[in-house]
Amino acid sequence: MTAVGPVDSDAGLLAPGRAGSPAESATGDRAYLRALLDAEAALTRAQASLGLVPARAASAVDAAADASRFDVHALALRARGGGNPVIPLVADLTAAVAEEHAPYVHRGATSQDIMDTATMLVAARTLDLVLADLARTERALERLAREHRDTAMPGRTLTQHAVPTTFGLKAAGWRSLVLDARDRLQSVRDGLPAQLGGAAGTLAAFTAYGTSDTGALVEAYAREVGLAAPALPWHTLRTPVADLAGALAFTAGALGKTATDVLTLARTEIRELSEGTGGGSSAVPHKANPVRATLIAAAARHAPQLAATLYGSLAAEDERPAGAWHAEWEPLRDLLRLVGGAARDAAEVAEGLQVHAEAMRAHLDLTHGLIVSERLSAELAPVLGRARAKELLTRAAERAGAEGRPLVDILQLLAEEPRLKELDLVALTDPTQYTGSAGALTDRALERR
Repeated sequence: MTAVGPVDSDAGLLAPGRAGSPAESATGDRAYLRALLDAEAALTRAQASLGLVPARAASAVDAAADASRFDVHALALRARGGGNPVIPLVADLTAAVAEEHAPYVHRGATSQDIMDTATMLVAARTLDLVLADLARTERALERLAREHRDTAMPGRTLTQHAVPTTFGLKAAGWRSLVLDARDRLQSVRDGLPAQLGGAAGTLAAFTAYGTSDTGALVEAYAREVGLAAPALPWHTLRTPVADLAGALAFTAGALGKTATDVLTLARTEIRELSEGTGGGSSAVPHKANPVRATLIAAAARHAPQLAATLYGSLAAEDERPAGAWHAEWEPLRDLLRLVGGAARDAAEVAEGLQVHAEAMRAHLDLTHGLIVSERLSAELAPVLGRARAKELLTRAAERAGAEGRPLVDILQLLAEEPRLKELDLVALTDPTQYTGSAGALTDRALERR
């Protein structure tokens, strides 16, 4: 047996939802290291673009900021000394450039400037991947909604059959949530800011090094790093992180709604849906478990607690906090990974989902026609009067349930009123003909882009 060493990376053994996903790679330690180095190099380039440091220094830092040249594990161990990985990284980056350029590495910045900027870079790169998977999901759900616009199925409320609906409307609703998540994530993605404030958010060190217009420097830095320029340093103004947390948690919940419906409708005794490729069981050979939906549902349950930690960090003291900022790193990365994995799985579920329309149709008859009792009440009341219509339907429902016969047969037996005989009871009790505006609502939902 091979011994497990201290440098083993987190391969996602206990996190199958994100294992192997694009988001996992985009948030790994090496991806974070790359973002930290990108933030450092961008800072030197920004100062060079304003003539504050030599252009050769910016080129030297760019060349040295190669993630493959740095030992992630060693940096992690040394981060304990100062409480964050930027301090040992700056030391190594400084040592990697020629002595004449060393003074320009990290000049004027504080560790949180680089860490926050790197975190926003990691988030931006991960959100681009998540948004791509949401686009896949949205397209697949649109196809399902169009194909099944008029596929009738039981509408369920509080776990019981209520009135008929259509699978097209259900799929259109799932798609609407995906688009809501997309819009929130895209808005957050577009506004992710760089961070530059110096030791206490006053940019004082930059003025000491000769910067006459610190606003221009912040703008230049944001351009170089590819993020938005903040109005203020946000060391203890954690709106960007809170907004990101909220959008990610919403996305997990939105995808979780679809997953929960799939899990319910894929039950053996229902089987109105099934995943295209189910997962196996270690104990029961015949099972094809809805594994992708299961992992999405797990993410939806996990995400709110991660977001809660990030919201808790809003209460950050002073001009730079002790603990509040540090508490964000792991849950934010976990949340990005969780939602990234869920988005990948959601695309796979939607693209491979099998719709069993024949089961949906059969289930409409499980209550022997009672699923259209609402319609019958509305149609019979003007003919018989409300009290008489209610009494007739109550008796018919009891007999249909007790005898296991279709409601329409019982009604025809009980139909003593000549006016009742004039009604087309067969059509009135056809559940596929009582889906209301489901088709029109589906069409309306699919107009959204």
